[in-house]
Order: sequence, then C-alpha cells, then structure tokens
Amino acid sequence: MAGTTWHARTVQFQRLTPDPGPVEIDELLSGLRLAELASAQRPHAAANFVASADGRAALHGRSGALGDNGDHAIFQGLREQADAVLAGTGTLRSERYGRIIRDPRRRARRAERGARPEPLASTVTRSGDLPTDIPIFAEPEARIVVFTAAEIDLRDCVAQIDLVRLDPGELTLTTVLRRLRHDYDVRFLLCEGGPTLFGSLLREGVVDELFLTIAPRLAGGGTGPTIAGGPELDPARRLGLKWVLGRAGSLYVRYWLD
Repeated sequence: MAGTTWHARTVQFQRLTPDPGPVEIDELLSGLRLAELASAQRPHAAANFVASADGRAALHGRSGALGDNGDHAIFQGLREQADAVLAGTGTLRSERYGRIIRDPRRRARRAERGARPEPLASTVTRSGDLPTDIPIFAEPEARIVVFTAAEIDLRDCVAQIDLVRLDPGELTLTTVLRRLRHDYDVRFLLCEGGPTLFGSLLREGVVDELFLTIAPRLAGGGTGPTIAGGPELDPARRLGLKWVLGRAGSLYVRYWLD
C-alpha cells in the first residue's frame, strides 16, 4: 500500500451517515482541517487502518491484501493532509515504504497551501533495528526522523535523516509526539501502524481518532494481528462515530476517541 499511487478523484463514495449522499473524498478530507485541532503540547494524531470483517489487520503479513482503491484513496488523501507520518519499523519493513507522496498533483496541492511537498516520515526504535534497505532511505528528497536510544549507522542512506537520541526511560510516544510538535512543527500526525505502535499510542492516551476501512472479506483462522496489539486496555477506550462512507461493499468509518 505504501508504494502505490492512486488517483482519489476517480473513486466515488457514498456517505451513509450523517447526511447521506455522494462525496468527493479529497474535498471531504481537506475540509476536516485536522492540523487546526493540534494542541500546544502535541499534534492531533489520527490512525488509519484496514481490517477484514472478522477483525484481521493483515493477510499474509501485509495490510495491502485487504484494501481496495477506495481504501487507497483515503490512505493517500490523509497523507496529503498530514504534516508527518508515523510508522513502526516492522510496518516500514513489511510494506517496503517508499516516497510518502508520489503523485505530483498531490505534491503541488500541498505546496499551494504552503506545506512541504510531502510529510515528514517518522519512526521509533529502541533497539536500533532500522530497515535501511527499503526504498524510502534511498530517496534524496525524503525527510525522515528516527527516535531511538541506540546508535545507528546511517552513512549509506541517501535520504535526509535526523537521528534523535533519547535516554531509554525517556523514549515514550508521549515524548516523541511532543518533540514532533515542538521541534518539527507537526500539527497533524498520521499513524499508519502497525498494531504494536497503535496499541502503545492507545495505552499512552495520545491518539485522537481512527479512520478504519472494514473490508468485505473474511480472513478465517491464522495468526494475523488485529489493528491494536499489546496488553488489553483497562478500561476499554470508547469510540464516538463521526461518519460512515460506503463503496463496493466496503465501509469507511471515522471514529473519535473519547
């Protein structure tokens, strides 16, 4: 999913609730003005996932097997609005992340509103195990920030990389989001997973909303993850429904975390 360019304006959605009717997805997402919801302490943080109807977030180790072009349109539309994208190292590796925004029209629209052509890519690694062989690290125009407690050799990477070293006890997602807000002026942060990272964001209470595509597929058995990993939340987080879109049997839901 991370390496594919989709043209969202060719994909038609129906809003099911509220105010049923056809919607143009780029106009809908840009109209949310999510960056304006940031606080002075941290960015407004939204997670974006796809899951099967029986709750699996991946098939054969990748989320892309569950998505369709509606899911990809939302995926790319949210990226166009984001100041930064946060992904765990496992997701970077399995999805083979490349350039965050490849479509020149999306890059031009960002430039027109005074943003950089593409969002900052960000990740966190305690161990220093960073997949520097994936395409994004070979992109000269890619901007990446890595938060870590380890030494990492980045000499062979072509991308523009900031290595932010933190003491192990300080390396929390709360700290990461605070640094993104204060040091990089990130107001809207898009989390793309994986489940371990999203579960940690939930436990630290630093995620504000969830965009969830429910694919009309059944994964059946297996050991594929759900969208949030790690220990159970106690108490469970409540979700407030903002809207539901439909297309070709898929549901696209926006939830607010109470």
